[in-house]
Amino acid sequence: MGADRSKHMLYGYKVLDFTQFVAGPTVTKLMAEMGAEIIKVELAPSGDLCRTFPYVKDQRSAYFVQQNRGKLSLCVDVKNAAGRALLRELVPKVDVLVQNYAPGVIGRMGFDYESVCELNPRLIMCSVSTFGQSGPLAPNPGYDFIGQGYAGVTYLSGEEGGDYYPPALAIGDVSTGVHAYAAVATALLHRERTGEGQHLDISLLDSYFHYHDMAVELVSASRGAMKVPRMGNQISALSPAGIFRTKTGSLWIFAFQQNHWASLCEVMGRVDLIDDPRCAEHSSRVAHRAFVNGEISKWLMTLPGNEAAMEIMREAHIPHAPVLSVEEAMAHPHLRERRTVRTVHFQVPGFPLRFSGFPDELELDAPFLGEHNRKVLTEYLGYSEEQIAALERNRVLLSAPY
Repeated sequence: MGADRSKHMLYGYKVLDFTQFVAGPTVTKLMAEMGAEIIKVELAPSGDLCRTFPYVKDQRSAYFVQQNRGKLSLCVDVKNAAGRALLRELVPKVDVLVQNYAPGVIGRMGFDYESVCELNPRLIMCSVSTFGQSGPLAPNPGYDFIGQGYAGVTYLSGEEGGDYYPPALAIGDVSTGVHAYAAVATALLHRERTGEGQHLDISLLDSYFHYHDMAVELVSASRGAMKVPRMGNQISALSPAGIFRTKTGSLWIFAFQQNHWASLCEVMGRVDLIDDPRCAEHSSRVAHRAFVNGEISKWLMTLPGNEAAMEIMREAHIPHAPVLSVEEAMAHPHLRERRTVRTVHFQVPGFPLRFSGFPDELELDAPFLGEHNRKVLTEYLGYSEEQIAALERNRVLLSAPY
């Protein structure tokens, strides 16, 4: 029997989601895309703070929709004993609990790992934070760029001697969410084999530091003799490898491998550079980067612009890419065909994982605040209409049309 294509690989798994902003919601968004049922616990009265982030259209935050599609919203007053009690009832009903509050906050609510493990020994609890649950920095508040600063990543941005220019993307938040999802999936596999739950401690700073490809080993292996320069618009350890201007825009060109360098020399009409002592070996090209880049730039300026240069390099199989604006990337036919750009009321980044057994994405929407209060309490806990109405009257449960 084949897989049921109307479902997905995580169908049947249930997740209690105490997350907000980006890193935590990324974990549960990935799980929702694969069929898990996500109960997003939103703290009354306002819920996830991202519900107010711009751009707001038809009373809905596009930012919130992007991060929380496919989830059920349960809006609860956790300061109320009745609110905490119903959440404790939910813990034994789920497989995973994800939270990304600052260390200690979830414990003050009564949902630290020791407490939830007593309620559900098979539970996988994933705590996502900037600095982790232990260590001198653990109690400090933080965000993506705070972790980036501590990881030595911001230091490598910008031109040498100039200002730092970190990327305008949630690279740390999203990648921490992906790291956390990998940990959750592995912990679920371990539980299938052993029946054991466990606590996962996933740190944004750990994730950022994990991205260093050369810097750490260069400094360590050379005992500090090698220093990692700031990159600017060129890859410091490779040549040619960087951003080059044309008459109509800019291009990434990666021709540091010998075969790509030889091909680039041929299309530039400069086969003499192949055996030039300044360019013959990769190490010599790095040492004479200014000369190498200058010859490439002169060639590019003889061409009409980006498209002409790209056509030439495409034919020669030289790695390259245009520097597209966000709008241009959203409209690119490759991203459209692969559903990398997806529409959920408006355009959002699509699901990045591809499975041959489940080629079709699930149709998911984002919830209004407290939209699924009744569904969760009746289906999971068997609450009656009278019980739910009483919780609403006492403002333990809240909802709103946004």
